[in-house]
Amino acid sequence: MAETTSAPLSPRVPAGGGDLAASAFAGRTPPHSVEAEEYLLSCCLLDGGDTIARCLEAKLAPPAFYLPANRVIFEKLCELYQRSPPVAIEMLIEELRTTKQLEAVGGVPYLMQVSSRIPTTAQAVYFIEKVRELHLLRELIKVTTSTVEQCFNYQGGLEEFIDKVEQDVFRVTQDRISDAAKPMKEPTHEAMTVIHKLMMKKGELTGVASGFKDLDVLTWGFQRQEMIVLAARPSVGKTSLALNVAEAAALPKRGEPVPTLIFSLEMSSAQLALRMLCSRARVNIKLLRDGMLPKQGPEQQRLVDVADELSKSPLFIDDSSHLTIMELRAKARRLYTRYKLGLIVVDYLQLLSPTDPKIPREQQVAEVSRGLKAMAKELDLPVLVLSQLNRSSEKENRAPRLSDLRESGSIEQDADVVLMLAPPKDVDEKFQAAAYDLVVAKQRNGPVGQFQLTFLKDITRFENYAQ
Repeated sequence: MAETTSAPLSPRVPAGGGDLAASAFAGRTPPHSVEAEEYLLSCCLLDGGDTIARCLEAKLAPPAFYLPANRVIFEKLCELYQRSPPVAIEMLIEELRTTKQLEAVGGVPYLMQVSSRIPTTAQAVYFIEKVRELHLLRELIKVTTSTVEQCFNYQGGLEEFIDKVEQDVFRVTQDRISDAAKPMKEPTHEAMTVIHKLMMKKGELTGVASGFKDLDVLTWGFQRQEMIVLAARPSVGKTSLALNVAEAAALPKRGEPVPTLIFSLEMSSAQLALRMLCSRARVNIKLLRDGMLPKQGPEQQRLVDVADELSKSPLFIDDSSHLTIMELRAKARRLYTRYKLGLIVVDYLQLLSPTDPKIPREQQVAEVSRGLKAMAKELDLPVLVLSQLNRSSEKENRAPRLSDLRESGSIEQDADVVLMLAPPKDVDEKFQAAAYDLVVAKQRNGPVGQFQLTFLKDITRFENYAQ
């Protein structure tokens, strides 16, 4: 290929990456493939739009191209495609000429040469992945080199430092190179997509289904990036309700299962598994523990069938104790990269250990609350957080309200949705079913309300209320 050394963006001269890039590569050639970049650009010009659409779908951005000339060409191709597909080489030439970048990228001869580099687009997906892979390696080199420098200049705060390092690596691996402020065009488009879905499909859920029809009517499902707080007094049924929600997500009656991670800071994974088995199989857990169930009865077969279902489900339980919010986020982040989680349940907020036990308890809880909300946004999924209520509602014999959230007003502030579970005031121990109130006390993007759920005590299971 002809050299164009006089041009500022010569096709064969890489762009400078600043001091960080220089120190990261230390005189060595960064991972790249000029041929793969040119083959990919050739595919983009051959079909006029399909390959560009594939690139956008794969989140391939102009910075993924190592050579600055190729970077500018790809950027113009994307701009043209967004405005008036299909894209032709004549359009690209005129656009570059208009913006006075034509000669900088090597002129018409270089564009013609690139456009004829490959006769078919059959391998376009391969070249997309190749360019993306090499860009990812370059970014990882920069991030890890920066981490080494920070280690040498470490000045304390190990947990915060490790959390920042993990976030930096996670952003690279999730194609989140920049989290800068966005113009309104993108979020507006996303909002219109949701509106269109709601109008055309008559209120179909836009989030993760909870398994409870009245709750889903109010929330349209648990939405991405939302922190949902489920609060109640001790031993009211928070964990049971959360397990029912996790079961509905991972083992839905309709639709695709949602990979779900449960952080259980109070109960062991074996205890949770036992409760889920008995709940889903509708087996009386007390009779099971007392040895009152027949060995070859129908209950045993139901338990075996449910055990097989749960074993194959995308449901994960982490029962680590004494977790800090940073450790919890790190664990969630790692599992997310392998299984693309769609829901996280934390049981429960007040049991998370503070990173600094010396600060006041209210500040500790506020730190945890902010961290859980940040995790919901970072992983782009709903986080269901269980929380304790104080004794005020019991003392005053009234329904719980937002001010009853225990230990910190920041929970109320950070939460997008607050659910409060309240048992009936006169529970009769003789009856195995009771109507519990579930109050939607706060919903940032929707209505509030109150409805009832039926709690089946012998199988620790909540179900839709039926009179």
